[in-house]
Amino acid sequence: MSKYVKIDLHLHTDCSDGTDTPEELLAKVRAAGIELFAVTDHDTIKCTGIMPGLLGKDGPDYINGIEFSCKEWVNGIEEKYHILGYGFDPENEEINAVIRKGRSLRMQKAEKRLEFLEKEYGFTFSREDLDAFFSMNSPAKPHLARMMVRYRYARDVDDAVENYIDNMKEEFHLIPQEAIRGILAAGGIPVLAHPPYGDGKGDFSGKVLEDRVVKLVGYGIEGLEGYYHKYSDARRAEVLGLAEKYGLYVTAGSDYHGKTKTVPIGLTHLPDASAGPEGLRRFLKDVRKI
Repeated sequence: MSKYVKIDLHLHTDCSDGTDTPEELLAKVRAAGIELFAVTDHDTIKCTGIMPGLLGKDGPDYINGIEFSCKEWVNGIEEKYHILGYGFDPENEEINAVIRKGRSLRMQKAEKRLEFLEKEYGFTFSREDLDAFFSMNSPAKPHLARMMVRYRYARDVDDAVENYIDNMKEEFHLIPQEAIRGILAAGGIPVLAHPPYGDGKGDFSGKVLEDRVVKLVGYGIEGLEGYYHKYSDARRAEVLGLAEKYGLYVTAGSDYHGKTKTVPIGLTHLPDASAGPEGLRRFLKDVRKI
């Protein structure tokens, strides 16, 4: 039986597209009574070099994490996945090679988005703001969207993303196989984030969802995010059923981003990790903690 009651294994800091510093996030983790957590910033492990030094003797317990944004094309159809990695060695060269490639692709996307916004809508930004944007560790849609709001090109972040930024066809992504191989090579556990939602905007269930899971199992995925802030009871049961059917680990995460999303820290709908499903108990036993 797990010793943990409250866990959150899907959190973001300002090392990627969250708004909390690692120090601020840790304070909120402690205030929420979370006993085990992981920071899963997008395409970067910067926080893995910061967080262990902040924990001290009082904890809580911590797991190295990352979230890779992935895409592949199958018979002309775009398929998007977010791949979480847990308990890996952050010094491993193979996972760092994937991270470097992911950052390079992310920077290319950022440049193309700016070119698109100027060409299609006439949106331009000061050199000072552009330099600040490109100096970020992991520049992403929310950063660009907030800049657009400041310039009054969009009403709010959702308007900026949904009605402008997402109108550009994106071609710069890691494929899921690369992310999974890198995590495994570093001794980590690869987990499919929010399986029913793909990159967060999909809506998959039934055979379509199972086919996606089966494909990722073929690529080497070892777990599913079985508890997530957005799941209905039916969706949760469906994901947990697939994890049991295919012998996969189970994780629980809120996907907290601070001010970027209105998701409270610790909101996983997992009442008690110590009484969780077998796949979660196995994960907590097998994953390497700091």
